[in-house]
Amino acid sequence: MDEVLVTGGSGFIALHCIQQLLSLGFKVRCTVRSEKKKLEVIKAMQHHSLNSDLLTIVFADLMNDEGWEDAVKGCKYVLHIASPFVTQEPANEDILIRPAVDGTIRLLNACTVHQVEKVVLTSSFVAIGYGHAEPKIYDERDWTQYNDRSVTAYAKSKTLAEKTAWDFVQSLDEKRRFKLTVLNPVGVMGPMLSDDIGTTNAELLLLLRGKFPRVPKLHVGWVDVRDVAKAHITAMTCASTDNERIILCKKEFWLVEIAEMFRKAGFVKPSVKEMPNVIVKILALFMRDLSGIANYVGQEVYANKDKAKGIFDWKFISIEESAAETANQLDRMGLVN
Repeated sequence: MDEVLVTGGSGFIALHCIQQLLSLGFKVRCTVRSEKKKLEVIKAMQHHSLNSDLLTIVFADLMNDEGWEDAVKGCKYVLHIASPFVTQEPANEDILIRPAVDGTIRLLNACTVHQVEKVVLTSSFVAIGYGHAEPKIYDERDWTQYNDRSVTAYAKSKTLAEKTAWDFVQSLDEKRRFKLTVLNPVGVMGPMLSDDIGTTNAELLLLLRGKFPRVPKLHVGWVDVRDVAKAHITAMTCASTDNERIILCKKEFWLVEIAEMFRKAGFVKPSVKEMPNVIVKILALFMRDLSGIANYVGQEVYANKDKAKGIFDWKFISIEESAAETANQLDRMGLVN
């Protein structure tokens, strides 16, 4: 069976990709940055895969040249998932941008040297639907206007990293050019395969704990992590995804509607009252936890889902099911109370 490299192996999405690849019989090589992360991956696959013997773990850091050629060598496919993600606005945007952009270049250079057949890049809907003057239903032809003042450093990093990948592939001559597919998921929730709950689930945990007396009026698209992983693996071998961007989104909801889903799942602490937008913006001046969302409160954001529906022939998991499963797992982990 072919060997697949998964970058950022200890991450939320990457672990699901590794699990699904192993279940299909692929040999998997994944990159991590530290011995601690390596042990997290090993533990996760020992618990969640019967084929953990097909997994190899190597060290590579987006900020360093060392390790990338060895990581890629011998792999037919690469799932490039590694990228820094924070909810707070960093003091210096390069904290996010440099690893995302420079790390992508390092990996793609190695893919060229070792003649990888195809790369599937995990981008994000934040590289599509932000910084625009007028609201619309966004599709794969749209790009976030990353120089707009409303765009966060994270959104800018994802936009620049994706543009870098497309430009890199186009710059190669035909003999050296590999196939590229970019996936642009919206907010990703769902069950975790390790004790690291991830940034998005950490934010949902605050909602579950009732830490928001009133909920910011945020409108977000959501998709289950298992569908995101399945899309990566399908795109890896599906020729119809070659040189395509694909938005992954089951459905959009206001954050208060997610709180209501938690309530229906038996959790009583989430508030179902919304916070006035002006209050969020004032509080963001003093609370860094709100700095990444203040510019987006009150805005409805919709994604065109037609391309994904045309390519991926399964029914995506409902967000109601995903939210309940996520909440129940966090509760079993003793994190909700």
